[in-house]
Amino acid sequence: MLIPPQSSPTCVRIVLSSSGNYWVRMASHLLKFNFAPSSWQQQFFQSPRRRLNLLSTHHIRPHPSSLTVYASLSTSNARIPRPVSVERSDYRTLESHCFGILRTRMNELGIDIGVCTPGQPIRILCPMCKGGESSEKSLSLFISQDGDSALWNCFRAKCGWKGNMRAHPDRKSSYGKPNQVEKVKKIRELSEESLELEPLCSELLGFFAERMISGETLRRNAVMQKQCGGDQIVIAFTYRKNGALVSCKYRDVNKKFWQEKDTEKIFYGLDDIKEASDVIIVEGEMDKLAIEEAGFRNCVSVPDGAPPSVSAKDLPPEDRDIKYQYLWSCKEYLDKASRIILATDSDSPGQALAEELARRLGRERCWRVRWPKKNEMDHFKDANEV
Repeated sequence: MLIPPQSSPTCVRIVLSSSGNYWVRMASHLLKFNFAPSSWQQQFFQSPRRRLNLLSTHHIRPHPSSLTVYASLSTSNARIPRPVSVERSDYRTLESHCFGILRTRMNELGIDIGVCTPGQPIRILCPMCKGGESSEKSLSLFISQDGDSALWNCFRAKCGWKGNMRAHPDRKSSYGKPNQVEKVKKIRELSEESLELEPLCSELLGFFAERMISGETLRRNAVMQKQCGGDQIVIAFTYRKNGALVSCKYRDVNKKFWQEKDTEKIFYGLDDIKEASDVIIVEGEMDKLAIEEAGFRNCVSVPDGAPPSVSAKDLPPEDRDIKYQYLWSCKEYLDKASRIILATDSDSPGQALAEELARRLGRERCWRVRWPKKNEMDHFKDANEV
């Protein structure tokens, strides 16, 4: 069999007839091959000077009708290997070395990443909380495309387990226990001197007198003042625990509030409920002072105001309940109370606050205050207004 030499690859036409013979047409030459594989290999593939590179990746099978396949003909001394069927190289069937190590390490945490496709997030059952009562797939898991690292986070509020893992132990990985939160910043130690607090001036004493709050009540609650920005004087509500200053909240003439940073979150007036069986909780420092003027010292105020609405989520664990951390900081005081009176504001946020407090303190010992009417249509908003 002679084939004219070609300086460059040339398109040829292969026709498979129903008789089982291969016909190869190239330029003016017409070559015939038997269908038997051994004959094909002996006459063409095993030629030391020719190679046929089929553009199709599939075997050519006989068919009753003629089949046309285009190919490229070039010179080479190499033999043509038989076609090899290669499966898709994903991590389910062909794990990389890194992926295998990562899978072993993740199995130790109870996470099977064999169900994952690298590069695509997946939801699985959290090995820590088991998805709660509903057994929901709450753990979001992501494996990097190269199979070298894993990242996960449980979105159940009562769990919140999260972390990351690298395949190689010498690379940094981190993960915590369920319900574990970041360490709280170091609590500052405060003093009246360090905050530059001063006794109330006559102007601020008059401000409180207009609201029926006496100087005696102000002194007993250690209400002070501070100069800010030149001539501006602001009210300083000092937060104390066992007599020691632990935080301070400020209010200016425009009713703008702010607090000292990195301080312990507690109730305002905490020492007044140390041995109280009945505890009154109000929404602001001014309300606490007004309640005391009415003859009730067993009253405290929340430090951060009210939420816009009641949360639809499950209650978080104590160490993740950041918004209401003051409740858990003062738990030993509240545990002694047999009755808790929620005297929050009458507006929507105030009612939402009362509901959130009752959820955490136990509805069975919580009572609600309804403020009296100030006219035919409206009620008083809070204790200070009454």
